[in-house]
Amino acid sequence: GGEHTVDVHAVFPDFSADPEDPASYDFTMTDRYLQTILDAGTQVFYRLGSKIEHGVKKYGTRVPPDFHKWAVICEHIIRHFNEGWADGFHMNILYWEIWNEPDLDPDDAVNKRTWQGTEKEFHELYRIAACHLKKCFPQLKIGGPALSGKFLWMKRFLKAMKESRVPLDFFSWHCYCTNPLALAAAVREVRKSLDENGYRDTESNLNEWNYVRDWGSGFCQTIQTIIGLKGAVFTAAVMCAGQNSPLDMLMYYDARPCVFNGIFDFYTLRPLKGYYTFLAWSKLADLGTQFEVDTRGKNGIYAVGATDGNGNAGILVCRYFEPDDLPDDLEISIAVKGLSMQGAKVFLLDGSHDLTDVPYRTDHDGSLKIILAANTLVYIECKSN
Repeated sequence: GGEHTVDVHAVFPDFSADPEDPASYDFTMTDRYLQTILDAGTQVFYRLGSKIEHGVKKYGTRVPPDFHKWAVICEHIIRHFNEGWADGFHMNILYWEIWNEPDLDPDDAVNKRTWQGTEKEFHELYRIAACHLKKCFPQLKIGGPALSGKFLWMKRFLKAMKESRVPLDFFSWHCYCTNPLALAAAVREVRKSLDENGYRDTESNLNEWNYVRDWGSGFCQTIQTIIGLKGAVFTAAVMCAGQNSPLDMLMYYDARPCVFNGIFDFYTLRPLKGYYTFLAWSKLADLGTQFEVDTRGKNGIYAVGATDGNGNAGILVCRYFEPDDLPDDLEISIAVKGLSMQGAKVFLLDGSHDLTDVPYRTDHDGSLKIILAANTLVYIECKSN
């Protein structure tokens, strides 16, 4: 649906129209888009606002002329998809996010890409919209603002929301980087700021992230990394780091046919290396309960383990490095308390293996030994005797 989909200005194209009149809305393309998401077995996290606009003319990122009316428009969008209003649906969409990256450009920027107004104007828009929507839909999760990563801006935003007693069911934010440990540090910083402002029960949702080395001259290398083995291992490392941090949601950007999709090929939709990272992670999710894995914090190793409580366990272990000059292969030893590694299965993801079953050896103490190269990963299945 392109420009006719999701964005508030696309669904409600004439701001002077009556927000109570179904004829004022154009839901056609968004209806089809959201139904496609549901048909795939996934859930919708709906952003109320506008996508980023890089062009010289802006259409959706302009400041709404009436914040209260904008909130009422958003109310009716929710009613259409959740309550059947205007020949709508009952999709039970739980998460509704207000705006996208309002902090991306400073107030005095020449070409503001996501919010044409000032920081204080956004505070007012958010306050009015969040309070109105939460009053209309107390059972839904209303949050935002999809922070681009300006943490000083975040601190001012949270302080302003606290002072105005604005509800905040979730705080959404974005992070593009090359270092999973730096991302984990950002997770802790966000959680700390939320707690300090009294939002202790507010979810911290990192709902845009991927590998980015450089937005400028190195962007081609960034894309090559995302769609290759290193991008797949980076994804696994971020998942492990996120799982072991005070984070509530982690949303990979992106699974659509686009250059940031490290899961499927842009044209053929065939699996890329990153597909197998998600496949391995799904096995952990199916097992259900995480257990602690001590990686000693060395040698670029990230890991997460899970069990079903019935003697079946899985461990995802990856070894990620950002520099192009990679270290030598490393032999790692893996042992699980209470489980035997005899008969375990090891599935390798590297340049020539796509979670392929590979041989290993066990030591006299019963631990599993395997050689792990830099920027590769293994998924290990083991069970009690």
